[in-house]
Amino acid sequence: MLPVIHPTATIDQPVNIGTGTKIWHYSHIMSDVTLGENCNIGQNVFIASGVVLGNNVKVQNNVSLYAGITCADDVFLGPSMVFTNVKNPRSAVNRRGIYEQTHVGKGATIGANATIVCGNDIGEYAFIGAGTVVTKSVKPYALIVGNPGEQIGWMSQFGHRLDFDENGNATCPESQEKYRLEAGRVVQWEESQG
Repeated sequence: MLPVIHPTATIDQPVNIGTGTKIWHYSHIMSDVTLGENCNIGQNVFIASGVVLGNNVKVQNNVSLYAGITCADDVFLGPSMVFTNVKNPRSAVNRRGIYEQTHVGKGATIGANATIVCGNDIGEYAFIGAGTVVTKSVKPYALIVGNPGEQIGWMSQFGHRLDFDENGNATCPESQEKYRLEAGRVVQWEESQG
């Protein structure tokens, strides 16, 4: 299935847009961007040159992805969330070309109006709550909320909070997948058996 591009969207060439990807009203995709298959790019989204999105990435309305951002497969970027790419911006100092890198891991969710300060990677399946300000890298499966963002728990791949027992075991209430907490790291049960 070919990409679907709304007539009001601006697509600078060359770009690599995967099959089944949809780009909606008033979005601007700059040149040298890679969008994977089956992505959904919402209204009024800006994606700068060099950004790479994996497959099935959902970018909600009013999100800007600046140079230095990469997202793995199945990432969700909530409405009006913000990435930065320079930690110490000054209007009179040109820092173009020295942007810091930020990677968002597979299956991670970043909630509406959250801010991700550049250079802080988001681990796979992490869950960043709405309005959170991330100022340090986030572990896989971590649940982060607040300003500055603090970890308050762990999340399953299906987006449910995990309640670990005294032996470090938890089960996702929706998928029934089992997880273990081992040395401050969450792993799926089958993964920890090997």
